Amino acid sequence: MFLVTTQLIQVVSLIISALALGVAAWFYTWVKAQPQSNKTIAQIGEYIRQGANTFLRREYLLLARFTAIAAVLIVIFLPKPIWTGSNIADNIWMALAYIFGTVLSALAGKIGIQVATIANMKAAEAAQKGVQPAFMTGFRGGAVMGMAVVGSSLLGVALIFMIIGDATALLGFSFGASSLALFAKAGGGIFTKAADIAADLVGKVELGMEEDDPRNPAVIADNVGDNVGDVAGMGADLFDSNVASMAAALVMATSLGGLYSKNVVMVFAYAAIGLLASIIGVASARINEKGDPGKALSSSTYVTTIVYALLTALSTWLFNFEWRIWGATAVGLLVGTVIGITTDYFTNDTKPPVRAVATASKSGPAFTIISGFSYGLLSTLPALIGIAITALVSYNLCAPLGEGYGMFGISMSALGMLSIVGMIISNDAYGPIVDNARGLAEMGGFGEKVIAIADELDSAGNTVKAITKGFSIAAAGLTVISLLGAFMSEVNMVAAESGLAGISNFDIMNPTVFFGLIIGLAIPAVFSAMLMLGVDKNAQRMVAEIHRQFDTIPGLKEGKEGVIPDYDKCIDIATTGALRELVPAGIVAIFATIAVGLIGGPKAIGGYLTGNIASGLLLALLMSNAGGLWDNSKKYVEAGNCGGKGSTAHKASVVGDTVGDPFKDTAGPSINTQITVVSLVASLLSGIFLLYSIF
Repeated sequence: MFLVTTQLIQVVSLIISALALGVAAWFYTWVKAQPQSNKTIAQIGEYIRQGANTFLRREYLLLARFTAIAAVLIVIFLPKPIWTGSNIADNIWMALAYIFGTVLSALAGKIGIQVATIANMKAAEAAQKGVQPAFMTGFRGGAVMGMAVVGSSLLGVALIFMIIGDATALLGFSFGASSLALFAKAGGGIFTKAADIAADLVGKVELGMEEDDPRNPAVIADNVGDNVGDVAGMGADLFDSNVASMAAALVMATSLGGLYSKNVVMVFAYAAIGLLASIIGVASARINEKGDPGKALSSSTYVTTIVYALLTALSTWLFNFEWRIWGATAVGLLVGTVIGITTDYFTNDTKPPVRAVATASKSGPAFTIISGFSYGLLSTLPALIGIAITALVSYNLCAPLGEGYGMFGISMSALGMLSIVGMIISNDAYGPIVDNARGLAEMGGFGEKVIAIADELDSAGNTVKAITKGFSIAAAGLTVISLLGAFMSEVNMVAAESGLAGISNFDIMNPTVFFGLIIGLAIPAVFSAMLMLGVDKNAQRMVAEIHRQFDTIPGLKEGKEGVIPDYDKCIDIATTGALRELVPAGIVAIFATIAVGLIGGPKAIGGYLTGNIASGLLLALLMSNAGGLWDNSKKYVEAGNCGGKGSTAHKASVVGDTVGDPFKDTAGPSINTQITVVSLVASLLSGIFLLYSIF
């Protein structure tokens, strides 16, 4: 057996982070070096790149103001109010950790946009040569995002822990990452789905145009949206989930044994191994010319999973870690894989649910909505059972190790589920890249054969995106359960310092706990409604603009040569509307948390977080899976089934897809970030809630 210290494992973590960033840089160089010759694609790709960067710049300027205000409030109140005579240096370090978290999260989004807007053009060109080169271009473009996001998250956590030497500061770092992710995911989701819905309703349903017909004024905004929502937003989201899982585990590890305990070493070791396994998995991704893109993506994920399980078992044996904790981590990893498989069943167009919804569409859009929503509800059961079993097994597996180890076991199962997040993000970013490539191939006039190849890649991307969303929601669920444990640790630490009674559980028969529970149940629903109403208002404005352009620009509807729509106007509508709508929903969630804490104290917050987790997971899974199912039902019909393009089933499935768009790409994936944000707010303000609440 070998002895490994906290300092040594942190240095190893930094080295592996640097390796991941180096792999990202190599993939970026490789993608950029791929050939590109089509001038039309270059021009349209430049429109997309400029639109995405313009939106990101305006969004980040808005969020910079929010960050500055939050940083000032942190200096005043956290970790303890400055009027209590606490060391103000602690508050300053907390604020700096928060700012560092927002900067790295924003950087994750920027890197994703940078590579995705190049990879989409390269993948479209590569599709002329076949499936293999187009797949590799799209996947390696996504892998840049995966390696950069996870490399920077491990780097950030290790640096914060080394420099500040305080696990609580990690909650500030995580709050910075999650608050930026919340607004980035919400803003990007509103942008992308407003454009997508408007383009589909007017172009496909009203005028019978193809998916990416260049006559449609909203088509460029739709492609821009794929990048700002599915690339920048999801990158920030999974950066946040990864950081939050490490932060929760490290807070509990230090409360159990101190900053230099074996538990802390184990958290860093497993996180570093996860990143190393993702590097190996990404490097192993291959496909031949007749290969299936979906199987290629799945096989590289399974390689990552197996490598992680073997390497963590080896490290547990070598460094004499506790096998029970490894077991909890392995349970999280296994259940994460199972949740991915069940999500695939409900969203893959080769499986019965998608085909049943496509068949129902032959009777009209009402049946599309009823059947799709019903399957979406059914799809929540396997994932929720998986989360429940993981929490139960990991808790009971580790509880015999001593007081507090049960919750630590849950936090390690969340870390296990998120251990292969580098691979997951690579798969997820592949989706919007090949989606854009498909649009570019159509607008570049590459012909049916090339478009069919791009469609095959896009269909695999849609399924993988649905699996990723299910995976990230489940991982967020486990993470916030462990953050509930971190919240209890923080409360009990302040209680011990103040001579007050701590808390060991939350009894729902206690009216204060029940008060928080009911409020917590409602917040994800209100949050979702605000985001989807934002999409609704934005899409209506854009539909009116598309009609205006078709009515006032001579020859546009007919496709007269040289007549180009005003793409910039639609991009501006989407940008302005998204920025207007993104902040209120997040503010409501944060303020509700503070209000409940100041009214009912830590016990009310315990109930509030429990309710928020339960309803949030249900809604997030329902929306994500139903949306993915409707999307692939439409694609199944467009492939020539159930009447094909132009049929009643096709028009009905397009309506289903437009309903599913804000479900799967706006509200659904934003809810898990909302759950994480309110959990971190609760942990950071736990001392204030204990000392200053009304009841």
